[in-house]
Amino acid sequence: MVALGSAVAAAAAYSLVTDPPEAGVLLGVTALLLAAAIAEAFPLPIQGIPIGATSLASLFVVGTGAIYGWEAATIVAFAVQLLVEPIRKQPLIRLAYNTAVYALAGAAAGATAAALDQTVAVAVPAATAAFYAVDLVLVALVVARADDDPFLPLLGRTIRSTSLVLAIMASLALILVVLWETEPLLSLLLFAPLVAYDLHQRSMLRALEAMRSATTDPLTGLGDRRRFEERLEGELRRGGRLSICLLDLDGLKRLNDSLGHQQGDRALQTVSERLTAGGEAFRIGGDEFALLLVGVEAEEARPLVEALLVDLTLDDGALRVSGGIASDRHATTARELVECADEALYRCKRKSPGRVGIAEQHRAPVRAVVPTEERAASIQAATNLARAFEEGAPHSEAVESLSHRLAERLGLTPDEVALTALAGRVHDLGKVAIPEEIREKPGPLDPDEQRVLERHPTVGAHMLVSLGLDQLADWVAHHHERWDGQGYPDRLSGEDIPVPLRIIAVAEAYDAMTISRAYGGIPRMRSEAMRELARCSGHEFDPRVVAACLDELRRL
Repeated sequence: MVALGSAVAAAAAYSLVTDPPEAGVLLGVTALLLAAAIAEAFPLPIQGIPIGATSLASLFVVGTGAIYGWEAATIVAFAVQLLVEPIRKQPLIRLAYNTAVYALAGAAAGATAAALDQTVAVAVPAATAAFYAVDLVLVALVVARADDDPFLPLLGRTIRSTSLVLAIMASLALILVVLWETEPLLSLLLFAPLVAYDLHQRSMLRALEAMRSATTDPLTGLGDRRRFEERLEGELRRGGRLSICLLDLDGLKRLNDSLGHQQGDRALQTVSERLTAGGEAFRIGGDEFALLLVGVEAEEARPLVEALLVDLTLDDGALRVSGGIASDRHATTARELVECADEALYRCKRKSPGRVGIAEQHRAPVRAVVPTEERAASIQAATNLARAFEEGAPHSEAVESLSHRLAERLGLTPDEVALTALAGRVHDLGKVAIPEEIREKPGPLDPDEQRVLERHPTVGAHMLVSLGLDQLADWVAHHHERWDGQGYPDRLSGEDIPVPLRIIAVAEAYDAMTISRAYGGIPRMRSEAMRELARCSGHEFDPRVVAACLDELRRL
């Protein structure tokens, strides 16, 4: 290609030397060359094309061909690259290739314009199309070869991304030719719309880049949790088959501790590269990923995801990734769908780490339909689970007792008092699924560990649902909501939070402050904990519940 382009440029130069143009023609070609060089030095940024930008110099090359012939257009195109490419400090081979390609494109534009010379309105757009056809095909060809990217899809993306620019350049080239033939100095008027369009395009791309950065994980380039939630909501509204897969990179903390964070980052990047081959991938936490699989059933998704993760290795050994899949058949809302997949993930991590599990079939909530004997057995089972999990650390018993007294003081019915006390007793049941190194960590939790810990209400709720205790499950799922709406998982606020949950929140906070908790620091004195409750009244806690709690504690 370099030899062909150089030969065409040499032929054009020979033609001009053997038949020298007039001084006015030389002056005009020189003016167009300078304009093209300025335009080439400030390319127009465009997304979706191999080199990320396109040159506005084509406008002046095409104009040269339509006004002065293919020889002049070839020389201008060849000279533009020789003038500008060295400034960019490109390798010699790239300079040679770009110069040859531009010379061939200029020759194609000039020859096309000469062939249709009788009709300027047709000749100039056709010449522009010929220039871009040669330039885009040859640039896409070398990029596809260098990046091992399929040529035809790459060329298709490039053409789609530059079609608007092609139309604009054809129009401006036509205006240039008409103005030049009328009065060459009037052509200077073209610089105003060119500069305006360039500035507009750059502004648009900066805005798009800012939007992308706000929803993109900087390490992997994947969408973040916010982007995942937006896409999931959008696909659910659109309808149709949909599955999601939540994935967790097992042992990332140990990898970071033993081999360093650089190796941990490599592991995350390796996983993300695999996932992008299977669907729309997101990094939604420190070691957590998500896949959005549109038009795919859960049963179809599992072998697809497992195939993506097979033989996943770093230089230092294998990586183990566990996953959980849920589809729109398991849930109807985005939150429920994520919860189902999350439950499947953690069930898989406990029973068969390194595999991918499917969520259990969704069951619609059923309120208070469990027969009395079965309900009593379920309550006993939940209580026994909580007692076994917290053996030797009676935090939940203390929360149960204080919640019972506060519920009575606030005038709840006897049934509500009993259920509130029971919810206080089992509120931390889901911590059975939290890794021990997080539950027993002696210092504050880091953000990733805190995110793992915040799953325990949802896990506990699922366990209670399996026992048929749906209302109790709903309360446990939301016992970390806050009066000011800054809690989790659903950011409920004020009166939207059921009274029993507001009671449990206060009781749990008081006991957590006054006993030794692994990640909670040194226990506080009773009076200090009461002052902290008063300080948080009205934003973290319901003021009425705090007042009742302080009265109850002063009475003791």
